[in-house]
Amino acid sequence: MTRKSEALADPVDIAVGARIRLLRKVRGLSQQSLAEAAGVTFQQIQKYERGANRVSASMLSRIAATLDAPVSEMFGEANPGAGSIDEVAALLSEPGALELLRAYTLLPRGATRATLVDFVRSLKDA
Repeated sequence: MTRKSEALADPVDIAVGARIRLLRKVRGLSQQSLAEAAGVTFQQIQKYERGANRVSASMLSRIAATLDAPVSEMFGEANPGAGSIDEVAALLSEPGALELLRAYTLLPRGATRATLVDFVRSLKDA
């Protein structure tokens, strides 16, 4: 069930939240550790990542500094390829997706990877 605040969330807030989540995961940080560094609760980080709450400019600056990223990286509008980046961010925000991708990169190139991709694709029909 979608909460009222999430249903009314601005697409920019959702995109910024997705980028925060992606960068946090790529950096290997938990919501708790990001929250502690930013001076908020982990529940607040959850709300930012979902786009349920807007991130103030000062908070965005603290989060970006913690994630070792420029604030501009949190926005895709200035970047012509932002749509693709947002799509990848959404895919990688799925539970287990980043871990699966990391494991995939450890496999030898070639038939092993292709077999795994075919197997995963077959699961969607199961």
